[in-house]
Amino acid sequence: MKRIISMLTVLCLLAGTVSCGSTENENQVRERREEKIQIGMSFDSFVIERWQRDRDIFVSVAKELGAEVNVQNANGDVEEQQKQIDYFIQKGMDVIVVICIDSEPLLASVQKAQAAGIKVVAYDRLIVDADVDLYISFDNARVGAIMAEALIDEGIAGGNVVMLGGSPTDHNVPMVEGAFLEIMEENHVTILDAVHAEGWRAETAADYIYDHPDVIAQTDAIMCGNDDLATQTVRALAEKRKAGDILVVGQDADLAACQRIVEGTQVMTVYKPVEKLAARAAEAAVALAQEETVAGDDVTVMSNGEYEVPYIGLEPVGVDKDNIDEVIIASGFHLKEDVYLNVPDQMP
Repeated sequence: MKRIISMLTVLCLLAGTVSCGSTENENQVRERREEKIQIGMSFDSFVIERWQRDRDIFVSVAKELGAEVNVQNANGDVEEQQKQIDYFIQKGMDVIVVICIDSEPLLASVQKAQAAGIKVVAYDRLIVDADVDLYISFDNARVGAIMAEALIDEGIAGGNVVMLGGSPTDHNVPMVEGAFLEIMEENHVTILDAVHAEGWRAETAADYIYDHPDVIAQTDAIMCGNDDLATQTVRALAEKRKAGDILVVGQDADLAACQRIVEGTQVMTVYKPVEKLAARAAEAAVALAQEETVAGDDVTVMSNGEYEVPYIGLEPVGVDKDNIDEVIIASGFHLKEDVYLNVPDQMP
């Protein structure tokens, strides 16, 4: 009986030790979790092909730098994006990264976040009149200029162009279109019509082609706000047996656009190295979370209407049939066999 009691005493002591150890481990894990930088990231949507690539690279780089990222998808609903930012504030995030749907409704949300001591980064799209801690994007004026220059190189001077632009609430759109229009005017190009796709709804482009046959009959080229719009444009033109006859330009270097370039139904696209943008944004977000100033030769200042905000602008690259192998395939952005899928005989 004494031996049994002794054994039970030892087992109880061991159990207590294990229990204490378990509690200590749980506390250590909790402390380690709390020490990690917390970043909230609210996307407009994932309808546009490139956003998933932006997300994956940002999360990966942030993780390497010791941060956790909570990604939310607003599905193009600005009220949902407001709720997401409120949620991030309640969770005490260190930094909130916003791919803005519409600036004006988000102003109060940005102010609320900053009042709570949370840094705010406007990713790829400027939040107009908001005192954000950083705006990081590509040089959108240069995007528009590259599109225009490609059409001029194709002999569009003196011709007719239709503009099928992106969402009117996306501040990048007027920057792209302003630069495009300036070069068109310099080369005496007539803009037959200009429409915008609410919420970047790509079907707007196809609808326009179907509903305006008289305008399309006079059109020499179509400037598309992105490659999703270009996809719908070329499909509609193909049904009218005009694909390849009317010049089409876009941006984002989506795989479908790159395929059309080698096939001859799209003149060019603007490649924006999102891997560099997302990685740089993750580095900057971590620096802001650590109360550091975002520094570097690429940091300047831009006016967003009300404020002068820190700005990082990356350089976009025009891609056509002459440099697609060098820019897109050699960089690993898309695979050669995917780009030349429909024209394998043209594969270098």
